[in-house]
Amino acid sequence: MEILHEVAKESGVEVERLSKRFAETFERLEAELDVFAPDAFFDLNMPVWRFQLIGADAFSAQLRLINQGPIRIDVLRTVTTDAGFATEHEEHQDVDGEDLTARRLWLCSVNDGRISEAIGYCSGEWDAELRARHALEAPMVRP
Repeated sequence: MEILHEVAKESGVEVERLSKRFAETFERLEAELDVFAPDAFFDLNMPVWRFQLIGADAFSAQLRLINQGPIRIDVLRTVTTDAGFATEHEEHQDVDGEDLTARRLWLCSVNDGRISEAIGYCSGEWDAELRARHALEAPMVRP
């Protein structure tokens, strides 16, 4: 029984490490091979677009292509799943002094200690005007 507990504990530590490193990928614009399998599959779902990529290099190139300024990622939570983990994060991107925010949920499969599949759902970017309108029209019960 203790052996199983230790395996689960190590798995949780590994998930936290991968979740943190995954978030750093967006800030650094580089998908490192100790985080992703070389042939990792990415399925990115946005409000009005969807695309799929294969490979950490393709993911890095896409991040650099859509980057508009310095990025900070706040990991809101990470939950271990049977296949890997789910993580929710909020991106803050400084575009000419304006903070654009986006909320994302990622379902990640892990094999051999690396992310082999990342399926993401994104709210799209919200500027200050949209955040203010949202606060007036649909105030949140929880932050």
